[in-house]
Amino acid sequence: MSLETLNFWLSLGTLAMQGATLVLIAVLFLDKKIPELGKISALLSSWALWLGFVFALTASALTLYYSEVLGIEPCSLCWWQRIFLYPQVIMFGIALYKRDLSIVTYSIALSLAGIAFAVYNHALQVLPSGTLPCPAQGVSCAQRFVFEFGYITFPMMSLSLFAFLIVLMLFARKAAAK
Repeated sequence: MSLETLNFWLSLGTLAMQGATLVLIAVLFLDKKIPELGKISALLSSWALWLGFVFALTASALTLYYSEVLGIEPCSLCWWQRIFLYPQVIMFGIALYKRDLSIVTYSIALSLAGIAFAVYNHALQVLPSGTLPCPAQGVSCAQRFVFEFGYITFPMMSLSLFAFLIVLMLFARKAAAK
């Protein structure tokens, strides 16, 4: 599979994840008003840790594939996003093993920090050059390796994943409260 094809499919997956995140937010807020959504909410609550684990693991593996196999060197802001993603794989794995929902707050905190770096990194890549300072040493944080559908970049993929994980953890928190 060519790099362009891989970028396209990952961007399409990002679009789907963004749509799913919006739908899940609606389910989260409307589940008490619409009984059918309550069933979906309960199902999501019971699977939230598994979904978080699968998505975090897949995203971590893909970041390593891009950098270690394809040779695309990450910028410093990309590394910061990875710093907030990689531990979540281990946290989800331990939480699943121990059947422990107490990681919800930690996952949300890590995801919020990851979103902050992703927003800044995405802004560097879509705003005119020189608009924001780039903290780069080596690879420029403004360099785009992916730009699909007029807005999807690596940082947007990261931002979308972190937002999805936050919403999943809100469902897990509902399960922990029961």
